[in-house]
Amino acid sequence: MSSDPSSRYRRILLKLSGEALMGDQQFGIDPAVAARVAGDVAEIQALGVEVAIVIGGGNIFRGLAASARGMDRATGDYMGMLATVINALALSDALEQQGAITRVVSAIEMRAVAEPFIRRRAMRHLEKGRVVVFAAGTGNPYFTTDTAAALRAMEIKADAILKGTKVDGIYTADPMLHPDATKYPTISYLQVLERRLQVMDATAISLCMDNKLPIVVFNLRIPGNLRRVVTGEAIGTTVS
Repeated sequence: MSSDPSSRYRRILLKLSGEALMGDQQFGIDPAVAARVAGDVAEIQALGVEVAIVIGGGNIFRGLAASARGMDRATGDYMGMLATVINALALSDALEQQGAITRVVSAIEMRAVAEPFIRRRAMRHLEKGRVVVFAAGTGNPYFTTDTAAALRAMEIKADAILKGTKVDGIYTADPMLHPDATKYPTISYLQVLERRLQVMDATAISLCMDNKLPIVVFNLRIPGNLRRVVTGEAIGTTVS
């Protein structure tokens, strides 16, 4: 797949939280929101960018919250991983309706709904222009989908992780709670770790730092923002 000279990246990994699919609902998946995200992905694919996606499961089940209420942490985490498979299937369906060809690739084997993760095969899908949706995190409890995103991005040799959120970058404090918080246009991995900024968890940030993989945090809720990031517009915050 030849990439458009106007795109800044050849291959990206898009990290979405499960909540990104929820819209204004309390839980679950809003098909209209899934369709909008799929439209954004189709738009950057048309520029020749190879796209892999890692999606969370927080809109359906969150292992950490369940363990706080007395459930075994590993069991809760496995349930959370299964929730990400449901989200991956929903997103894959929305993408196919936009005309994209997709593959859902799961870290937990479930042959009826997803392929097992085989690194070389996943990379081949990307080279052939398919959108690869990685589900079930790393397949291990105690690791978040942020860490899964960092790990998969390294494995497929992505140029960057694009983390779609509901805010337009990284701030000195939560802008929802502190209106006077200021946005960082760029920030280093170490500053994110030292200031305990809630970008991704520390394991994911450390992995990206060790492998010099940039992370761009941007507002996914604004239509066209994904294209703007990919074409090099200065939106969001870059961690490098």
